[in-house]
Amino acid sequence: MANSAALQKALGVHFKEPSLLEQALVHSSYINENPELAPTSNERLEFLGDAVLGLIFARQLYQDFADSPEGELTRFRSFLVRRHTLARVALNIRLGDYLYMGRGEEASGGRSKPANLAGALEAVIAAIYLDQGITTTRDFIKRLFSNELEKLASQGAGIDYKSQLQELIQARQQVTPSYHIVEASGPEHNRHFTAEVRVGDDLLARGSGRSKKEAETEAARLALEKLRPTLLD
Repeated sequence: MANSAALQKALGVHFKEPSLLEQALVHSSYINENPELAPTSNERLEFLGDAVLGLIFARQLYQDFADSPEGELTRFRSFLVRRHTLARVALNIRLGDYLYMGRGEEASGGRSKPANLAGALEAVIAAIYLDQGITTTRDFIKRLFSNELEKLASQGAGIDYKSQLQELIQARQQVTPSYHIVEASGPEHNRHFTAEVRVGDDLLARGSGRSKKEAETEAARLALEKLRPTLLD
């Protein structure tokens, strides 16, 4: 495998079975063009890595946010395992440089596509788990995701839903969502606001709160709950 030592150094993991790492880097497009060189892609490892990553983050969040309810922990985990977080982390270690992929996929910018990077990172995590066990894998994930975990710890329940929504919408539609206060009621000392978040003329969600910012944040949170399953397909 080309540059195996360089990638293992970047990962901070020395593989007992380097073939596991190599398997984690095989994109399905490479199989289509080179079936005799690589009989299977990294998709099975990606499946396992997704489960390992979810388990390790679930335990970490359970320990770090002892007072948070289940719904909030679920949102925190979603923030950590979403495609764009994984892709950003993969970019930091230049994982795309090491992928095996078909010429067509590479020509279309495949080495920097969030889906390819996120899937490859999950596959690498699975490879580390199979090669080194859960303790080394946990330490690797905590080290690799240290910035994301620190961001989550500092923001806590105030996680920036508006930024998340903007990132997801821009990745899919290359536009920016807009917010509109559509209702304000109550006396001055106890105002209540309702905000809508839209993409063009399409209403994504409506939220309410005791300030304009709180109403917009709630609208963004509800829009994320509605859109995340489709945006992460």
